[in-house]
Amino acid sequence: MNRARLALGGAAAATIGASLWWRRNPSACPYGQRFVIQLPHPGITRRGLMETLEPRPGERLLELGPGTGYYSLPVAERLAGGTLDIFDIQQEMLDHVMRLAGDRGLRNIEPRLGDARKLPYPDDHFDGAFLVTVLGEIPDQEAAVRELARVLKPGGRVVFGEMIVDPHIVMTGALRRHAVAAGLEFERRRGSPLAFFARLRKP
Repeated sequence: MNRARLALGGAAAATIGASLWWRRNPSACPYGQRFVIQLPHPGITRRGLMETLEPRPGERLLELGPGTGYYSLPVAERLAGGTLDIFDIQQEMLDHVMRLAGDRGLRNIEPRLGDARKLPYPDDHFDGAFLVTVLGEIPDQEAAVRELARVLKPGGRVVFGEMIVDPHIVMTGALRRHAVAAGLEFERRRGSPLAFFARLRKP
């Protein structure tokens, strides 16, 4: 019994230690661990994203950190006549999404490799943008949010998805501060403080 308790205590301590390390050392989920981001996302479902982002046919949207395309593919399917640009720091993730898109016959996804702190897109370029459990992985969150604001058209919206089980979670208060610094308006939050989508808009 004591050994079992010690083992459980050790596992809990290791989990807490790993989470603290990840918070102090933000980085993207490696492609080799992609199974983690392919699991169901309780509280930040695809349906919840659709209801918050409201993608419309003909729009041009941007997704930062698409991972393996959990949200990318259903959003692209909603953009009949439009385009979804996916932007990631790992070529393997982009290649993975594009393979799946090809299998589904989707031809409206455009991949690009780079750093979210300096987006290679012109000002006022996108109707909207979204990123789910990604902002906390970026070393300079304020720079990334400023870049998102820059590439959005006036009136454009950006949706952030966050959940408590992610060691990089960015809480609502921090998102509000980033929004103010970038000149964005905080519109609404959908969900609970532990798993939510937040929508900001460019005036």
